[in-house]
Amino acid sequence: MSNSVDLTSKEWCDLVFEGRNKDFGAYVLRQSSSKRHNVAFMWIVLGFIACCLLYFGVSKYLDMKAEEAREALLKQQQETVVNQMSEEVSEEEEEIIKQEEQQEPEEVQEAQQQVTELAIVPDDKVTQPPQLTTETQKNEADISAQNVEGQLGGLVSDIKPQEAPKPVAVVEQKVQVETPKVEENKVFTSVEQMPQFPGGDAALMKYIASHMQYPPMAQEQGIQGKCIVQFVVTRNGSVGEVKVVRSLSPDCDNEAKRVVRSLPRFTPGKQNGQPVNVWYTLPVTFKLQN
Repeated sequence: MSNSVDLTSKEWCDLVFEGRNKDFGAYVLRQSSSKRHNVAFMWIVLGFIACCLLYFGVSKYLDMKAEEAREALLKQQQETVVNQMSEEVSEEEEEIIKQEEQQEPEEVQEAQQQVTELAIVPDDKVTQPPQLTTETQKNEADISAQNVEGQLGGLVSDIKPQEAPKPVAVVEQKVQVETPKVEENKVFTSVEQMPQFPGGDAALMKYIASHMQYPPMAQEQGIQGKCIVQFVVTRNGSVGEVKVVRSLSPDCDNEAKRVVRSLPRFTPGKQNGQPVNVWYTLPVTFKLQN
Protein backbone atom coordinates (compact mmCIF):
# COMPACT_ATOMS: atom_id res chain seq x y z
CA MET A 1 0.00 0.00 0.00
CA SER A 2 1.40 3.41 -0.96
CA ASN A 3 2.02 5.99 1.78
CA SER A 4 0.58 8.71 -0.50
CA VAL A 5 -3.01 7.39 -0.28
CA ASP A 6 -5.36 9.87 1.43
CA LEU A 7 -7.62 7.81 3.68
CA THR A 8 -10.07 10.72 3.93
CA SER A 9 -10.52 11.18 0.16
CA LYS A 10 -13.68 10.28 -1.77
CA GLU A 11 -11.75 7.87 -4.00
CA TRP A 12 -10.64 5.84 -0.98
CA CYS A 13 -14.19 5.79 0.37
CA ASP A 14 -15.54 4.57 -3.01
CA LEU A 15 -12.84 1.91 -3.13
CA VAL A 16 -13.74 0.61 0.34
CA PHE A 17 -17.49 0.52 -0.39
CA GLU A 18 -17.14 -0.87 -3.91
CA GLY A 19 -19.71 -3.61 -4.41
CA ARG A 20 -21.42 -2.81 -1.06
CA ASN A 21 -24.68 -1.18 -0.11
CA LYS A 22 -23.96 2.56 -0.09
CA ASP A 23 -27.49 3.46 1.01
CA PHE A 24 -27.10 1.78 4.38
CA GLY A 25 -25.66 4.93 5.99
CA ALA A 26 -22.09 3.94 6.65
CA TYR A 27 -21.03 5.31 3.31
CA VAL A 28 -22.41 8.77 4.13
CA LEU A 29 -20.85 8.74 7.58
CA ARG A 30 -17.51 7.71 6.11
CA GLN A 31 -17.66 10.53 3.59
CA SER A 32 -18.41 13.17 6.22
CA SER A 33 -16.01 11.79 8.88
CA SER A 34 -13.08 13.99 7.83
CA LYS A 35 -15.25 17.11 8.04
CA ARG A 36 -16.53 16.13 11.49
CA HIS A 37 -12.99 15.46 12.66
CA ASN A 38 -11.79 18.83 11.40
CA VAL A 39 -14.69 20.66 13.03
CA ALA A 40 -14.16 18.80 16.33
CA PHE A 41 -10.44 19.57 16.28
CA MET A 42 -11.15 23.23 15.56
CA TRP A 43 -13.58 23.43 18.48
CA ILE A 44 -11.05 21.76 20.77
CA VAL A 45 -8.38 24.29 19.77
CA LEU A 46 -10.78 27.21 20.24
CA GLY A 47 -11.87 25.85 23.62
CA PHE A 48 -8.26 25.51 24.73
CA ILE A 49 -7.47 29.07 23.65
CA ALA A 50 -10.58 30.35 25.44
CA CYS A 51 -9.60 28.53 28.64
CA CYS A 52 -6.08 29.99 28.48
CA LEU A 53 -7.41 33.52 27.95
CA LEU A 54 -9.90 33.07 30.79
CA TYR A 55 -7.17 31.78 33.11
CA PHE A 56 -4.81 34.66 32.34
CA GLY A 57 -7.64 37.19 32.63
CA VAL A 58 -8.77 35.88 36.02
CA SER A 59 -5.20 35.73 37.34
CA LYS A 60 -4.57 39.31 36.14
CA TYR A 61 -7.78 40.48 37.79
CA LEU A 62 -6.91 38.77 41.09
CA ASP A 63 -3.41 40.26 41.05
CA MET A 64 -4.88 43.72 40.46
CA LYS A 65 -7.34 43.31 43.34
CA ALA A 66 -4.58 42.10 45.65
CA GLU A 67 -2.44 45.12 44.74
CA GLU A 68 -5.34 47.49 45.43
CA ALA A 69 -6.00 45.83 48.81
CA ARG A 70 -2.32 46.10 49.73
CA GLU A 71 -2.22 49.79 48.81
CA ALA A 72 -5.42 50.47 50.80
CA LEU A 73 -4.00 48.67 53.85
CA LEU A 74 -0.74 50.62 53.58
CA LYS A 75 -2.61 53.91 53.32
CA GLN A 76 -4.76 53.03 56.34
CA GLN A 77 -1.67 52.18 58.39
CA GLN A 78 -0.06 55.51 57.46
CA GLU A 79 -3.21 57.42 58.47
CA THR A 80 -3.33 55.55 61.79
CA VAL A 81 0.30 56.44 62.54
CA VAL A 82 -0.31 60.12 61.69
CA ASN A 83 -3.40 60.24 63.94
CA GLN A 84 -1.51 58.66 66.83
CA MET A 85 1.33 61.15 66.46
CA SER A 86 -1.10 64.11 66.39
CA GLU A 87 -2.87 62.79 69.51
CA GLU A 88 0.43 62.43 71.36
CA VAL A 89 1.44 65.99 70.40
CA SER A 90 -1.90 67.41 71.59
CA GLU A 91 -1.59 65.56 74.92
CA GLU A 92 1.91 66.95 75.45
CA GLU A 93 0.71 70.49 74.70
CA GLU A 94 -2.13 70.14 77.22
CA GLU A 95 0.27 68.95 79.91
CA ILE A 96 2.60 71.90 79.26
CA ILE A 97 -0.31 74.38 79.48
CA LYS A 98 -1.49 72.84 82.77
CA GLN A 99 2.00 73.07 84.25
CA GLU A 100 2.27 76.74 83.21
CA GLU A 101 -1.13 77.50 84.75
CA GLN A 102 -0.09 75.85 88.02
CA GLN A 103 3.19 77.74 88.13
CA GLU A 104 1.69 81.19 87.37
CA PRO A 105 -0.11 81.71 90.74
CA GLU A 106 3.03 80.83 92.74
CA GLU A 107 5.15 83.25 90.71
CA VAL A 108 2.55 86.00 91.12
CA GLN A 109 2.49 85.48 94.88
CA GLU A 110 6.27 85.66 95.07
CA ALA A 111 6.27 88.86 93.00
CA GLN A 112 3.63 90.40 95.24
CA GLN A 113 5.67 89.57 98.34
CA GLN A 114 8.73 91.16 96.82
CA VAL A 115 6.92 94.46 95.97
CA THR A 116 7.88 97.27 98.35
CA GLU A 117 4.91 98.88 100.01
CA LEU A 118 4.88 102.68 99.79
CA ALA A 119 3.01 104.78 102.32
CA ILE A 120 2.24 108.54 102.09
CA VAL A 121 2.88 110.35 105.41
CA PRO A 122 3.09 114.05 106.35
CA ASP A 123 6.42 115.86 106.11
CA ASP A 124 6.69 116.48 109.83
CA LYS A 125 6.47 112.78 110.55
CA VAL A 126 9.18 111.69 108.10
CA THR A 127 12.16 110.30 109.95
CA GLN A 128 15.64 110.00 108.51
CA PRO A 129 17.26 106.56 108.61
CA PRO A 130 20.16 106.34 111.05
CA GLN A 131 23.46 107.12 109.43
CA LEU A 132 26.14 104.54 109.77
CA THR A 133 29.60 105.45 110.93
CA THR A 134 32.64 104.78 108.79
CA GLU A 135 33.71 101.79 110.87
CA THR A 136 30.25 100.25 110.67
CA GLN A 137 30.25 100.69 106.87
CA LYS A 138 33.65 98.99 106.63
CA ASN A 139 32.50 96.10 108.80
CA GLU A 140 29.35 95.61 106.70
CA ALA A 141 31.43 95.80 103.48
CA ASP A 142 33.84 93.18 104.83
CA ILE A 143 30.97 90.90 105.87
CA SER A 144 29.33 91.21 102.44
CA ALA A 145 32.64 90.53 100.69
CA GLN A 146 33.19 87.42 102.84
CA ASN A 147 29.69 86.21 102.06
CA VAL A 148 30.27 86.71 98.34
CA GLU A 149 33.63 84.89 98.49
CA GLY A 150 32.04 82.04 100.44
CA GLN A 151 29.25 81.70 97.90
CA LEU A 152 31.70 81.82 95.00
CA GLY A 153 33.98 79.31 96.74
CA GLY A 154 31.08 76.91 97.19
CA LEU A 155 30.12 77.27 93.56
CA VAL A 156 33.69 76.73 92.37
CA SER A 157 34.14 73.70 94.62
CA ASP A 158 31.00 72.12 93.18
CA ILE A 159 32.36 72.36 89.61
CA LYS A 160 34.47 69.33 88.78
CA PRO A 161 36.76 69.17 85.77
CA GLN A 162 35.36 67.06 83.01
CA GLU A 163 37.43 63.99 82.38
CA ALA A 164 38.61 63.39 78.82
CA PRO A 165 37.05 60.33 77.18
CA LYS A 166 39.23 57.30 77.28
CA PRO A 167 40.28 55.90 73.89
CA VAL A 168 38.43 52.74 72.92
CA ALA A 169 40.29 50.07 71.00
CA VAL A 170 38.36 48.79 68.00
CA VAL A 171 39.17 45.22 67.07
CA GLU A 172 38.20 44.09 63.60
CA GLN A 173 37.44 40.44 63.17
CA LYS A 174 37.40 39.01 59.69
CA VAL A 175 34.78 36.37 59.04
CA GLN A 176 35.83 33.72 56.59
CA VAL A 177 33.06 32.05 54.64
CA GLU A 178 33.98 28.43 54.23
CA THR A 179 32.88 26.58 51.13
CA PRO A 180 30.79 23.57 52.13
CA LYS A 181 32.82 20.41 51.79
CA VAL A 182 31.56 17.58 49.62
CA GLU A 183 31.86 13.95 50.66
CA GLU A 184 34.47 12.21 48.56
CA ASN A 185 32.65 8.87 48.27
CA LYS A 186 29.18 10.33 47.57
CA VAL A 187 27.82 9.76 44.04
CA PHE A 188 25.54 12.52 42.69
CA THR A 189 22.82 12.08 40.10
CA SER A 190 22.74 15.80 39.19
CA VAL A 191 25.35 18.50 39.83
CA GLU A 192 25.99 22.11 38.89
CA GLN A 193 28.50 21.11 36.19
CA MET A 194 27.93 17.67 34.64
CA PRO A 195 30.85 15.52 33.39
CA GLN A 196 31.95 16.20 29.82
CA PHE A 197 33.55 13.79 27.35
CA PRO A 198 36.56 15.20 25.46
CA GLY A 199 35.09 16.65 22.27
CA GLY A 200 31.48 16.56 23.48
CA ASP A 201 28.59 14.13 22.96
CA ALA A 202 29.27 13.75 19.24
CA ALA A 203 32.80 12.52 19.96
CA LEU A 204 31.41 10.12 22.59
CA MET A 205 28.93 8.58 20.12
CA LYS A 206 31.66 8.29 17.49
CA TYR A 207 33.96 6.51 19.95
CA ILE A 208 31.27 3.99 20.89
CA ALA A 209 30.38 3.29 17.23
CA SER A 210 34.02 2.73 16.28
CA HIS A 211 34.88 0.45 19.25
CA MET A 212 31.67 -1.59 19.52
CA GLN A 213 31.63 -5.14 18.07
CA TYR A 214 28.23 -6.60 17.27
CA PRO A 215 27.81 -9.89 19.22
CA PRO A 216 27.59 -12.80 16.69
CA MET A 217 24.77 -14.54 18.60
CA ALA A 218 22.66 -11.37 18.63
CA GLN A 219 23.47 -10.79 14.98
CA GLU A 220 22.30 -14.30 14.04
CA GLN A 221 19.08 -13.88 16.02
CA GLY A 222 18.43 -10.46 14.47
CA ILE A 223 18.46 -8.65 17.84
CA GLN A 224 18.72 -4.88 17.58
CA GLY A 225 17.68 -1.90 19.67
CA LYS A 226 18.95 0.23 22.55
CA CYS A 227 20.74 -0.83 25.68
CA ILE A 228 20.84 1.94 28.33
CA VAL A 229 23.94 1.92 30.54
CA GLN A 230 24.70 3.94 33.66
CA PHE A 231 28.23 4.45 34.92
CA VAL A 232 30.02 6.61 37.48
CA VAL A 233 32.39 9.33 36.31
CA THR A 234 34.74 9.61 39.28
CA ARG A 235 36.34 12.71 40.74
CA ASN A 236 39.41 12.22 38.55
CA GLY A 237 37.37 11.67 35.35
CA SER A 238 37.80 7.88 35.06
CA VAL A 239 34.93 5.40 34.62
CA GLY A 240 33.90 3.66 37.84
CA GLU A 241 30.92 1.39 38.46
CA VAL A 242 29.00 0.33 35.31
CA LYS A 243 25.48 -1.11 35.26
CA VAL A 244 22.72 -1.76 32.72
CA VAL A 245 19.41 -0.09 33.54
CA ARG A 246 17.56 -1.33 30.42
CA SER A 247 18.67 -4.63 28.95
CA LEU A 248 18.56 -5.67 25.30
CA SER A 249 20.18 -9.12 25.50
CA PRO A 250 22.95 -10.58 27.68
CA ASP A 251 25.48 -10.45 24.81
CA CYS A 252 24.58 -6.86 23.88
CA ASP A 253 24.61 -5.80 27.54
CA ASN A 254 28.10 -7.22 28.08
CA GLU A 255 29.40 -5.59 24.89
CA ALA A 256 27.97 -2.21 25.94
CA LYS A 257 29.58 -2.49 29.39
CA ARG A 258 32.91 -3.45 27.80
CA VAL A 259 32.92 -0.39 25.52
CA VAL A 260 31.93 1.93 28.39
CA ARG A 261 34.76 0.61 30.59
CA SER A 262 37.23 1.43 27.80
CA LEU A 263 36.19 5.09 27.59
CA PRO A 264 39.00 7.65 28.12
CA ARG A 265 38.89 10.11 31.00
CA PHE A 266 36.07 12.64 31.19
CA THR A 267 36.19 16.18 32.50
CA PRO A 268 34.78 15.45 35.98
CA GLY A 269 31.56 16.98 37.23
CA LYS A 270 31.69 19.72 39.85
CA GLN A 271 29.51 20.73 42.81
CA ASN A 272 30.29 23.97 44.68
CA GLY A 273 33.44 24.24 42.57
CA GLN A 274 34.76 20.84 43.73
CA PRO A 275 35.08 17.69 41.55
CA VAL A 276 32.63 14.94 42.59
CA ASN A 277 31.47 11.47 41.54
CA VAL A 278 28.48 11.62 39.17
CA TRP A 279 26.20 9.01 37.58
CA TYR A 280 26.21 9.27 33.77
CA THR A 281 23.47 7.71 31.62
CA LEU A 282 24.38 6.56 28.11
CA PRO A 283 22.16 4.84 25.49
CA VAL A 284 24.06 2.32 23.29
CA THR A 285 22.31 1.47 20.01
CA PHE A 286 22.71 -1.91 18.27
CA LYS A 287 21.54 -1.79 14.64
CA LEU A 288 22.06 -4.43 11.98
CA GLN A 289 23.29 -3.39 8.57
CA ASN A 290 20.88 -4.39 5.78
